[in-house]
Amino acid sequence: MSDFTTQELMAIFAMQGFAGLSFFSVLLLMALGLAIIYGQMGVINMAHGEFMVIGAYATYLFSTFVAAQMPWMMDYYLILAIPLAFLAAFIVGWIVEFVLIRHLYHRPLDTLLATWGLALIMQQAFRSGFGAREVSVRLPDWLQGSYRPTMMIDIPINGLAIMGLTLFVTAGVAWLLFRSRWGLRVRCTTANREMAGAVGINTRGVDRLTFALGCGIAGIAGAAFTTISSTGPTSGSLYIVDTFLVVVFGGAGSLLGTVASAFTIAQGQSILDFFIGGSMGKVITLLIVVAILMIRPQGLFASKVRR
Repeated sequence: MSDFTTQELMAIFAMQGFAGLSFFSVLLLMALGLAIIYGQMGVINMAHGEFMVIGAYATYLFSTFVAAQMPWMMDYYLILAIPLAFLAAFIVGWIVEFVLIRHLYHRPLDTLLATWGLALIMQQAFRSGFGAREVSVRLPDWLQGSYRPTMMIDIPINGLAIMGLTLFVTAGVAWLLFRSRWGLRVRCTTANREMAGAVGINTRGVDRLTFALGCGIAGIAGAAFTTISSTGPTSGSLYIVDTFLVVVFGGAGSLLGTVASAFTIAQGQSILDFFIGGSMGKVITLLIVVAILMIRPQGLFASKVRR
């Protein structure tokens, strides 16, 4: 093998690895929200992908508004669109928890069926409101182009921005869960709901805020998603299986496990997709995860419970 061929192979691995990091970033943002909802509350939210789409469409609407009314803000609109996407998904999540989810706690199979039906309703609502065709946002100038560490490697700048956003959100979620009073209430409610209520914690309020926060994080994932792909009514369904796989494989309720699982699955799929094709790459990744879960059913990082 000549030097050029070796360099070319190294460049392919580097670029494919970065593609895996971009997928990892969106997948982790999705999984963080689901880890809060499923890991902390035990709710199987099959509509989680649709909350990502809410964030994506909110970003699209805001970009369209800015382009038409305030074109001078186009270079900065995405910075404002991210909290807007979070707020839109947060509000819808709050309403969904109040109307539907609060009646189904301790009935995980019922939450699965109910949120699956909700996902179908939301997809039809997106289709009626935005049409069946996918829509795209206009990227700010500073997100376009690529960074070239070598002559053979191109790293898209939008991918670097998504990774930075993911690190920021992950650090924020870790602080909320393990350093804030709200996180203490969530962990107390998860450990023993009756005792948490007995000491004065409003467990209903904790549930509602937890579900809405998980949905809001999915909205942030939707805003990030618009920078790498177009958005359609069923875009969220493409990520929901991988997201559940990340949460279960990492260990329900484990933030470190969610990060490690998302990185492992994203990089594995990215490398395998390039060498053996997309479908087979997903199949092999799934088989490996299933085999590991058969050996370690609690996931990579099991939550410690005092007995």
